[in-house]
Amino acid sequence: MIETLKNAFRNKDIRKKLLMTLLILFIFRLGCYIPVPGLLRSEFETAVLGNDFLTLMSGITGSALANGTLFALGIGPYINASIIVQLLTVGIPALERLSKQGEEGRKKITNITRIFTIILAVIQSVGIIVNFANNGDAIQTGVFFSAEIGETGALWLAGVYMTIVYTAGSCLVMWLGERITDYGIGNGISMIIFIGILSTAGTSIVEEFKLVFGGQLESLLNIALFLVLAVIIFFLIVFVDLAERRIPVQYAKQVRGTKMYGGQSSVIPMKITGSGVMPLIFAFAIISFPSMLISLFWPDTPAADGLADWFSGSSRFWYGQVIYSVALCILIFIFAFFYAQIEFQPDEVAKNIQQNGGFIQGIRPGKPTAAYLSKINKRITLFGAIFLTLVAFIPSVAFSWAGQNLVNVFSTTGILIVVSVALEFDKQLQSQIMMKNYKGFLK
Repeated sequence: MIETLKNAFRNKDIRKKLLMTLLILFIFRLGCYIPVPGLLRSEFETAVLGNDFLTLMSGITGSALANGTLFALGIGPYINASIIVQLLTVGIPALERLSKQGEEGRKKITNITRIFTIILAVIQSVGIIVNFANNGDAIQTGVFFSAEIGETGALWLAGVYMTIVYTAGSCLVMWLGERITDYGIGNGISMIIFIGILSTAGTSIVEEFKLVFGGQLESLLNIALFLVLAVIIFFLIVFVDLAERRIPVQYAKQVRGTKMYGGQSSVIPMKITGSGVMPLIFAFAIISFPSMLISLFWPDTPAADGLADWFSGSSRFWYGQVIYSVALCILIFIFAFFYAQIEFQPDEVAKNIQQNGGFIQGIRPGKPTAAYLSKINKRITLFGAIFLTLVAFIPSVAFSWAGQNLVNVFSTTGILIVVSVALEFDKQLQSQIMMKNYKGFLK
């Protein structure tokens, strides 16, 4: 990776793209520190960190959500909109036809995703504001108060103002991500998530170093233990993330005129983590949805306390944590198989192989090939689901040995995102360098 970066900076065009990427990421981080008037940060942070899914989303935004700043929603609405449009593309024939119309169809789907992003940003903003308005102290209506409109009018004005600000902030983050994709290197949305997670981790480690300089030398041991555990966990995740099952495909020789075509062999790579982090994000979102609803409409009630006791990862009773863990594992398995069916379609792959004169040795073309690929896909997905389930619990348990302040440095989903984005960024740089070298060779 370091050697790739050195080679990239030697090329003028790639260096410009890297600097453009860094500049846009700097603007994003700057927006994560711009406060929104009328919001009490301490109350906002307490409410966010009390919910597992909101804590996950706060980590993705670089703690902007917990701080209630301009980019509090971050890229979350765009991610949700992309997931919804992707699922609708499978179920709605009109969207499926658009996805197969090439560049023009992708532009239309992108515009639809943007519209969904704005709608979801408004809904999430309203939900956050209503939730913290129930808190009483989170929204300081005194900032907007005047004798003419009264306290109720001030609360409504504060709600409308914050909805506009947070929706605009989310749209600005989406625009920054698209600019990275167009003028920088890598996928802009992934890079914004990547830098947000690293920023959250860096802040936690800096706070631990402050304790060391304050005289608490045991914190230095915690940091060393954390770094060792992080290296081991990242190594194992990278090892599994790069693992794949390669299915050999042989293409028959074809004679056309006086020339012979085909006769070559290739492979179908099937990754163990082909669905990426989506099953984890879906599982955390679904399992946190009941607590989010209750905290939104019935805060500080027996129902909320009962749900926290019986169904919460931070429950004070062992049975609540067990029920939560079992439900989370089941959801991860369900979404892993569901997303694998969307990402990999054996019938389409078998059809393409047959149309190009290819075959898998020992398997007849057509439906037998599709059945064979489906069986392998299910087996790989099973191991991928087991891996994601282990990732959902092991890192937090391992990091707890390094002290409570470093437990939440990397969330389970955050680790997978960091690994996948870093590997993809390295591949993008290598492809850019190779393309420039080819151009120079042709000249």
